[in-house]
Amino acid sequence: MQWLAKLIYFKILGWRIVGNTTFSRDTVKKAIIIAAPHTSWHDFYIGVLLRAVVNMKSNFIGKKELFVFPIGWFLKAIGGRPINRQENENKVDAIAKLFDNEEEFRIALAPEGTRKKVENWRTGFYYIAKKANVPIIMFTLDFENKQNKISEPFYPTDNIEEDFKVFYRFFDNVKGKIPEYS
Repeated sequence: MQWLAKLIYFKILGWRIVGNTTFSRDTVKKAIIIAAPHTSWHDFYIGVLLRAVVNMKSNFIGKKELFVFPIGWFLKAIGGRPINRQENENKVDAIAKLFDNEEEFRIALAPEGTRKKVENWRTGFYYIAKKANVPIIMFTLDFENKQNKISEPFYPTDNIEEDFKVFYRFFDNVKGKIPEYS
């Protein structure tokens, strides 16, 4: 299947990978992967193709309402994990616990928390990384340049303001599928 993903990703769609082209998959078995800007449903298949191209296992979360038959079976098969967004449980703790029982677990999240334009990102991914003691790997969904730029693993410090400056700089001037939402 990797050859098919490469054919679609590189030849048919014309995308390329820049930076940490392996997502440090051989040395970093657990991580939060943040993908931005998240502006369209097209981001999903680009991410799925990218992980197949670099042969990296990763997961994602979605609202539990999406995980009903038959689409739920498919979403779980490709790494989806349902999360209950209705209950008053602490989502950071619930997601951080997912790391405890896995030898290899990388979860991809959209820091905006929506496909619409936002002024400030949500902080949940940051606190999940801190609680689970895992690095954050950033990757762009740059539709203007048809590239996924991937960072080296970033270990959050105790200075959230400075850490977010690093994140925002990495994604500066990246245009999503719907540029006005970037």
